[in-house]
Amino acid sequence: MFTGIIEAVGEVTEWQVRESTTRVRIRSGALDLGDVSVGDSIAVNGVCLTVAELPGDGFWADVSRETLARTAFSELRHGQRVNLEKALRLSARLGGHLVSGHVDGVGVVARSSADGTQLRIRAPEALARYIAEKGSICVDGASLTVNAVQGAEFEVTLVPHTLKVTTLDECAAGHKVNLEVDLIARYLERLLQGESDA
Repeated sequence: MFTGIIEAVGEVTEWQVRESTTRVRIRSGALDLGDVSVGDSIAVNGVCLTVAELPGDGFWADVSRETLARTAFSELRHGQRVNLEKALRLSARLGGHLVSGHVDGVGVVARSSADGTQLRIRAPEALARYIAEKGSICVDGASLTVNAVQGAEFEVTLVPHTLKVTTLDECAAGHKVNLEVDLIARYLERLLQGESDA
C-alpha cells in the first residue's frame, strides 16, 4: 500500500528481456534504500514492483507481461525519469490517499498549460465512472485532486512542490500516464453490485 506522495525521482538505467518477464534496473536517486530489502515493494510511476536485487545505487525489479500490457511501462526508455515511493508503514502519516500500486489504466494528456500547472487527461472510458470532481486520483504514482470532469476527461492542478519533486513537469499533450482510481469508489461499486445481485 502507498500514499501517492512521491519520495524521489529515479531513472531507468537498464532493461533485460527474459523468457517470462522483463527485468528493469532503477537508479533510486535520493530515495533512501537503507531500510529496503529484497522482496519489498516500491511504486515506480504508480506501479507496485517487488525489489529483486539491490546493487547499491538502486534496485532491480521484474515486470510481468501483464504489467507491460496494462500500464505505460512499455513507453519507458533508458535514461527516463520515474516517480518513486516506498511502501507505506502503518506508523507513517497518510499524506495523500490510499493507493494500491495496481494501475487501472493508461491515460493520455490531452492538454497541458504553458506553465505545466494544469493538466487535462483523457482516461479510458471504463474508468470515467470512478473519477469524481474533488475526488482523488493517482497519476504516475502521484496523489492528485480532480478539479473538473467532463466525460472521460478530467483536470488536475499541479502545485509548484509537485512539479519540483515528480516527473509530472514533463507531461505534454500526447504523454501517456498510469492511472489508479480511488480504492473506495471501486469497492463501493462492487458492494452495490452485490446488493443488486441478492
